[in-house]
Order: sequence, then C-alpha cells, then structure tokens
Amino acid sequence: MLWMEQGLYLRVEELPGGPRPLPLLSGFSLTTAYRALGCINPSETSDAYFILSNDRDEVWFICNRHLRTVVMRHDCTAFRLPLSSLDERFVIGELPVLPLRLSD
Repeated sequence: MLWMEQGLYLRVEELPGGPRPLPLLSGFSLTTAYRALGCINPSETSDAYFILSNDRDEVWFICNRHLRTVVMRHDCTAFRLPLSSLDERFVIGELPVLPLRLSD
C-alpha cells in the first residue's frame, strides 16, 4: 500500500543496528526535518518505509523506526527544513501537558 501525505515533516533518530538503509550513512542529517513524500508498507514486514529526499536530493525509502515526527506544515512544500527554524518545543516533544482532571 502506498500512501501520500501532505505536510508531515520527520527528523532522523537512527536506531543502532536498525534496518537498512541507515539514514546517517545515506545522506541524511540530525539537524534537518524531512518532508514525507509518501509511505509504503510492504506486506512481508510490519515496518513502514517513508519516502524522503536526502541532503543530496536523492530519494530514499527509510524505515519508520529511524524517524520521529516533527510538525505538520500544510503551508510549506520544501523537501527539507532546518530544525533550528522550528519551534524547539515541537522538535523535542516538550509541549506543555494539561493536568488530567477526573470527575468525582
């Protein structure tokens, strides 16, 4: 199944010993958010592979286990965004948490 997303940006957090290809050896960096061009889920595995354009403008299929979500940007069509240009709370996942209130 092939899926196309509009505006999802992902960052690389390479899983040691994870599935190939390893993103950091394939032209990706830790300081960039990459636009998901699509996603495919081969039937022979439970992993999904995102279609991303690396820093050398090559198109790669990278396993979801190496990736973390950054932001949804429907107003942007760039293949890559510097993480430094994004709100840090979104990049490292430290959004404020609302207290949970249970009814009596």
